[in-house]
Amino acid sequence: MIKRLTLYFSLAFILSVNVVRGQDIHFSQFYMSPLTLNPALTGVMNCNTRIVGNYRNQWASVLGKSAYNTYSISYDQKMPVGRYDYFGFGANVWSDVAGSLDFQTLTMKLSGSYSRRVGGDRHKAHYVVLGAEAGVSQRSLDYANAQWPVQVTNGEHDPGIDPGETNLTDNFLFGDIGMGLLWFSVLDKRTNFYIGGAFNHLNQANLSFYREDGQSVEKYYSKAVLHAGGQFPMGRSGDVSLVPGAVFFHQGPSLEINAGNSFRFNLDGYDQSFQLGAWVRLARHFEKPLLMDAFILSTRFDYSNWGIGFSYDINVSSLSEESRGNGGFEFSMIYQICGPQSRGVYCPRF
Repeated sequence: MIKRLTLYFSLAFILSVNVVRGQDIHFSQFYMSPLTLNPALTGVMNCNTRIVGNYRNQWASVLGKSAYNTYSISYDQKMPVGRYDYFGFGANVWSDVAGSLDFQTLTMKLSGSYSRRVGGDRHKAHYVVLGAEAGVSQRSLDYANAQWPVQVTNGEHDPGIDPGETNLTDNFLFGDIGMGLLWFSVLDKRTNFYIGGAFNHLNQANLSFYREDGQSVEKYYSKAVLHAGGQFPMGRSGDVSLVPGAVFFHQGPSLEINAGNSFRFNLDGYDQSFQLGAWVRLARHFEKPLLMDAFILSTRFDYSNWGIGFSYDINVSSLSEESRGNGGFEFSMIYQICGPQSRGVYCPRF
C-alpha cells in the first residue's frame, strides 16, 4: 500500500511540475494534427479547406477521473498566389484538462503561411514554406479540492486548517507566438517526403499563479520541434507504401522523440486506403536519462475527403507496474473540402 501511494504521489508531482513549468500537449498521431505541430503546415494540402479534430485520453488507469483529456480542433485553407505559390491561413483551438484540481489550459491561435515553389513542374515539385502563429491562452485551477502540506496533521488531511495562501489566482491569460519552416518534395502522386521545424513560445510568458507577487515568475519554456516523413511505394503497382515519420520535441528540461512507420494499403485508387503502423516514444524529464516511454499502435482509414485515425499507447516505462501497460488512447479526424483542382499534385497527403 505504501509503495502504491508513493507511486501515485510521485506521478502527481511529476505531472504537476511539468504542467506548471509549461510543457505542451502532444499527440501520438502528430501527423494528423498539423496546426499543433508546425504553423508552416497551415494550408499545406491538396484540397482547398481542411477541418481537423483530435482527442487524447491519458493515464486513466492510474489517475481515474483525474486523467489527462486533450481536445483540439482546427480549420485552415489555402489560397493560390500567382501560378504556383500559395497563402495559407487557419485557426486552432485546444483544451487540456488534468488532475483533481481540474488544471486547464485553453488556447486559441491564428496561423498563416506562404508556400513558394523552388523547382519542378506540374507533376513534380519542391516547395519551401514559412509559417507563423499568434494567440492567447487561459490557464485555470479549481482550488476546492486542494490539499496543502500545512493541512496535514498526524498523517491526516484536515481541510479546516487555513493554508494561508493569499496571493494565488485561479486563472490568468497570456499571449503566445511562434514560427515554423517546412520543405517538401513531391516526386509523383504516391512518392513524397518532407522535413520541417518550428520554434514555439518565443515570448516566454509568465505562467505563475502567484500573480500578486512581482518576484514570482515561471517562464513558459520555448519549444523546438523537428519533424520529417514521407511516402514511398513498394513495388511497381504502388498499392502498398511505406509511410515513415518522426518528430523531436525539446522544451526546457524535457525531451521527446516519436518515430515509426505505417504501411499504407490502397483499396480503390488513391482516395481509399487504410494504414497500420507501429511507433516508439522516447522521453527525458529533468535530470533523468532518455528512456523508452511507450510503444504505439496506430491505424488510419481514408475514404474520399475523410481521414480517421486511431492509436493506443502501451506504457513501457517504470510506471507500467501501476498502469498495467495502459497509456493513452487517441482519435483523430480530418475532413477536406476540395473543389476543382487545376494545378496537379501540390503536396504530401497529411
